[in-house]
Amino acid sequence: MNWKRFFVASLVIYVVVQAMDFVVNQVFMKSANESLKSLWRTDMMSRMWVMYLIGVLVALLFTFIFIKGREGKGISEGVRYGIIIWLFVSVPMGASMWVLLPIPYMIVFRALLFGLLEMLVAGILVAVIYKPLAAPAKA
Repeated sequence: MNWKRFFVASLVIYVVVQAMDFVVNQVFMKSANESLKSLWRTDMMSRMWVMYLIGVLVALLFTFIFIKGREGKGISEGVRYGIIIWLFVSVPMGASMWVLLPIPYMIVFRALLFGLLEMLVAGILVAVIYKPLAAPAKA
């Protein structure tokens, strides 16, 4: 494995997903998030370092899993990968939060749509960083 490319790809995924999370939560979901403040911990900000650490771990795993299953088919592979990760992680988590917490289904639905967008972008980015495999030379 090319460790330099692995860490660069993971860093790109981390930075882009964090930036997208910020925009989604501070612009598009701001009023929805405000309506749910009563569900949040009062000391949440003192624990935000855990969220950043989780983000790093997710970026590393996202990249690692892509590399190990890589077929070298380019952007379409990245799109497919983003959808699979979204279905495997975001959909069950969103559905579980809707079941466990008094969250309106439209907030969960919007969060899932933004999560899909994030995973699609992340999948495309990792596929671009790991360019399609060159066709074998014909003898």
